[in-house]
Amino acid sequence: MALMITDECINCDVCEPECPNQAIYLGVEIYEINPDLCTECVGHYDEPQCVQVCPVACIPVNPQHIETKESLWQKYQQLQMQAKSNS
Repeated sequence: MALMITDECINCDVCEPECPNQAIYLGVEIYEINPDLCTECVGHYDEPQCVQVCPVACIPVNPQHIETKESLWQKYQQLQMQAKSNS
């Protein structure tokens, strides 16, 4: 279940630095989340950090990218292996 940022985003800049996977980036008009990098913070934290800090609650689950906790864990492990091989 990758997350997404809706058009209610006010570009306050608090979510991007909280993402441990660097999945959040500034899009054309608002911040966006790369679903290939979003693990909902599985492997890092108990709760998605971007959701915790968002002042306008504009970060729901992306209905086009529904994933189980197990698949999020597998994605986390893949991202960690990629990061190690790029170091």
